[in-house]
Amino acid sequence: MKINKTDFEQMKAKYDQEVKKGKAAKGKKRDIVDQTNWIFFDRKTLEEILANPKADGIKFYFTEYTEEVAKEYYPENPDEYVGRLNLVMTASSDSGKNDILNEMEDPTYYNKAQICPPYCQ
Repeated sequence: MKINKTDFEQMKAKYDQEVKKGKAAKGKKRDIVDQTNWIFFDRKTLEEILANPKADGIKFYFTEYTEEVAKEYYPENPDEYVGRLNLVMTASSDSGKNDILNEMEDPTYYNKAQICPPYCQ
């Protein structure tokens, strides 16, 4: 699923301020001390990213769900996602140095994977 640049930037900033610095992530009601075990993206999403003829690969960004983004993408249970580690992907070239720009000169970002927790079998 594609996400907008604003949501990506919010999630990346939250990650940079908390988890990247070795701090516990801040959830809606509690600190997240037991982070994500795995993140799943379906084949369709991965193939859509790699379908870009300029793509040499996929760049994965570590991010963290903000309250606003969690409410937008998981309205049924956003509190379970706030503060959770996540990956956002974009097509990349030059061995990951450059994000591929679309016709609007902004990279296309992909998100909304299944993460565990809260989605665990």
